[in-house]
Amino acid sequence: MIIRFSKYQGTGNDFIMIDNRSSVLRNLENTSSLIARLCNRKFGIGADGLILVNSATTSDFEMSYYNADGKIGTMCGNGGRSCVAFANSLGLIKESAVFTASDGLHEAFIVNKEKEQTLVKLKMKDVEGIIKNEDYFVLNTGSPHYVCFKKEVEKLNVFQEGRNIRYSKLFEKEGINVNFAEVKETGIFVRTYERGVEDETLSCGTGATAVAITASIAHFCKPHFCQIIAPGGKLEVSFKQQNENLFTDIWLQGPVSCVYKGEINI
Repeated sequence: MIIRFSKYQGTGNDFIMIDNRSSVLRNLENTSSLIARLCNRKFGIGADGLILVNSATTSDFEMSYYNADGKIGTMCGNGGRSCVAFANSLGLIKESAVFTASDGLHEAFIVNKEKEQTLVKLKMKDVEGIIKNEDYFVLNTGSPHYVCFKKEVEKLNVFQEGRNIRYSKLFEKEGINVNFAEVKETGIFVRTYERGVEDETLSCGTGATAVAITASIAHFCKPHFCQIIAPGGKLEVSFKQQNENLFTDIWLQGPVSCVYKGEINI
């Protein structure tokens, strides 16, 4: 069977995008192993995850996100932004969208569209129930995140240190994404170890959101806006801080681009 796909990236976080409105992948056996093979950078297309755009009755479309290990994932911020740009290329939406994801409905806007990239603004879920420990935070921004602020984050072995935390007794069962952040003059620099990818990625949208919120709590940024600097590029996060345990009206904005289109025999 020949499957057509598009490869998108949002600040270096890359995804295989498939128009699945005909439900072709939903009817296949061993979908998890197939997706893992497609995301494999040696034997497949290669990506941090795979996204299916499905038909929906209560929104413009449904986004089904799978991690690189083939397992169904929770909300992916950069994936959501990429999905909006992909849906626009399919003619499903114009400048705005409401789509269904694992954590509910999301609004999104195409702020600017150029030949090489599209600027997409995505509304994230409200965040509450933030756990503040002596040297780290734990919160859920659509996906669970661990955030700690350190110095010289560029020199960290993110793979090893992130993996140690992700597979620690406290987080091993459900897994957690691990963010190491550092306050810079131009914003908050962050590197992220992602569960499901089980490695460092160049950017993480829900991670950027988690870092922005915890930076606000720690008074490292303005109480309504934070610029995040990831290895793959810059993201902007705006929000309303109701108190130290409730953030609403959260928006994640950054560039998205289609890297290439192709087809593969599965």
